[in-house]
Amino acid sequence: MHCVSSKHAVMMVSFCQGALLLSLAAAMAVYADMKVDCGPDFVTLMWTESRPQADTSLLRLGSCFPTSFSAGEAYFYVDLTDCNFRILVTGDVLLYSNDLTYVASDDSYNLAFTHPVVCAYERPNDWYSSQQIYDPVFKTYGLGDLQFTIGLMNDDFSGPAEFTSYPLGSIIPIMASVVQKTHQPLLLLLEECVAATTPELHPESTMYPIISNKGCLLESVSSQSKFEPRQKSSEMRLSLQTFTFAMREEVFIHCKLLAWDPNGLDSTKKACHFVKGHGWELLDDLAQSNLCDCCESKCKSRRQRSVASEKHGMVQKAVIGPFTITDVNS
Repeated sequence: MHCVSSKHAVMMVSFCQGALLLSLAAAMAVYADMKVDCGPDFVTLMWTESRPQADTSLLRLGSCFPTSFSAGEAYFYVDLTDCNFRILVTGDVLLYSNDLTYVASDDSYNLAFTHPVVCAYERPNDWYSSQQIYDPVFKTYGLGDLQFTIGLMNDDFSGPAEFTSYPLGSIIPIMASVVQKTHQPLLLLLEECVAATTPELHPESTMYPIISNKGCLLESVSSQSKFEPRQKSSEMRLSLQTFTFAMREEVFIHCKLLAWDPNGLDSTKKACHFVKGHGWELLDDLAQSNLCDCCESKCKSRRQRSVASEKHGMVQKAVIGPFTITDVNS
């Protein structure tokens, strides 16, 4: 069954044989077509190449060579247990991820590339992996026609974290994003984040504030924590330095994500971090850093609260974790 035909630099999502297939199409895919089927325990992938000089025998799916190839096509039929598929467990979902790569020869005019492929399945109740399970580090929340995602990432934000234990003083990369289906372009903001030792917040929960006061990164005042420069408006990257809270216990980060009009920034719709020697700075426009002045007091909006935005559900609560913070001397 045909699931995805990828020709543009967009996120493709579709249901296939009970599995959810996600494929991020690279910009070079304008000259190629990729069709992927997620089977119950296998994956098939057909890559159709339009460049006459491209050698399809140089394509690899993980560690696997093409099952067959011709002048313009490469076909893979592989088991999920082969080719170095990576397994990520997020709650009730199993994610199998791999990379389709083109290994260009030294004398080739065609550039090498990497093209991620991910199949997601409902996790059987009796499923246990012989591999290490990362549970959970990445979560997706649907709200209307918006899809919010937040999770722990690896050091360069190129993929999910491969471990969930962090020495005190190290950096925890966190990425949040919102997929916009029919909306005009939206700006993603982290309005609030607190650390806790429970997956749900209760009145008696012990909490450690990370982001507060409508987008002020409090941790940046006394640590190396910071918002990273945006790659796109619908995505936020946070480098969070570990802190002395609930050492060696399971820690969860509870966040409130806000998708907002990029032109509607104010003192309550912002992303501010403290830069040593400069003070509070606005991530998205240094010239408007005065919007961060209230981070030392109480941030209030001068504008009337937008009823329309609430109606369309622009705010989403999300949870990251669990992970642990360890003492470097232990």
